[in-house]
Amino acid sequence: MRPARALLLILALAGAPAARAQTDPAEAARTAADALRAAGRSLDAAEGARDRVAALTETIRAYESGLAALREGMRRAAIREQSIALVLDARRAEIAQLLGALSALPQLPETLLLHPAGPLGTARAGMMLGDVTPALQAEADALRARLEEVALMRALQESAADTLAEGLAGAQRARTELSQAMSERRDLPRRFAADPDSLRALVESSDTLDGFAAGLAATATSTAPEGTLPQDFAALAGRLPLPVQGTVLRGFGAADAAGVARPGLVLATRPLALVTTPVPATIRYRGPLLDYGNVIVLEPAEGYLLVLAGLAEVYGAEGEVLPAGRPVGLMGGADPKTAAFLDDASDRGGDLKTETLYMELRRGGSPVDPEPWFAPTARDKD
Repeated sequence: MRPARALLLILALAGAPAARAQTDPAEAARTAADALRAAGRSLDAAEGARDRVAALTETIRAYESGLAALREGMRRAAIREQSIALVLDARRAEIAQLLGALSALPQLPETLLLHPAGPLGTARAGMMLGDVTPALQAEADALRARLEEVALMRALQESAADTLAEGLAGAQRARTELSQAMSERRDLPRRFAADPDSLRALVESSDTLDGFAAGLAATATSTAPEGTLPQDFAALAGRLPLPVQGTVLRGFGAADAAGVARPGLVLATRPLALVTTPVPATIRYRGPLLDYGNVIVLEPAEGYLLVLAGLAEVYGAEGEVLPAGRPVGLMGGADPKTAAFLDDASDRGGDLKTETLYMELRRGGSPVDPEPWFAPTARDKD
């Protein structure tokens, strides 16, 4: 299966109606397992792909979507099992009486079914028993269905371990191969010849991100190769995808726990999440900066800078012009082991977003709220 087709399959599966996923956690988990297997096939296909970077990027996204879906499916399965167990426990005495009545009926001797009042009383007793028996059978059928569902949920969680282990291993292999492919790539167009000495001096002389970004924006550059950057970047406002699969943790100007407010968004992401450029852009800077960790500064159009900070690994070189969706780095952290992944799915509500990416958008040297620039589905996506 081609990587692009595999990714489309996973996105289609993930887009199933929410009501269906909530009422059928088993189906959601099976769908996620299918998505991981599709990602594995796309990883094999990426080996011989003409553009390995694009193929591996789509493969990693497929693994991220599949793992997130599997985690959510297992969370719902655990919740469903617990809810059924609570219902059964609350009706323990009633169920015991039901089972006792059902188990006693076939063993009653025929003489006990005769009423002391004679044939008329026996007939009336038989009619009453005929009315009661279907109700008892219905209760028994409902109890059996719940018990079978519990067994299904438990079997599902046990069988998920192998699929999950393969998915985690495949995602790690895809990330490793992507890093290698990025280091081997030399055919990207370049917008300008970066001056390492000037960049180093700018980094050393800047004591804030604001000062660095202002100095970078003031640096004169040559025009980009024709057709490589958006002609009207402002027209893309409201339609950009997030650079990483995650959720908005803190909005523009919101203060953190220490009371520090930053003019950007803080995105909560999963460990080792892939970070891509949401729009064609030139790499203006990549590397460590102040206390932000690894930073990559993208220029999507003249007068605009997109700052992504807090990455563990960054790709590319200053001056490279990247198409939209190309990888620019990886988040930090480490993939959890299979047992920890499954345990956390029920213990922590399925949330595993332990890393944070800081994103700042600047126009004319001043920061602007990035959130309105991104599509609502991207902002709200988990």
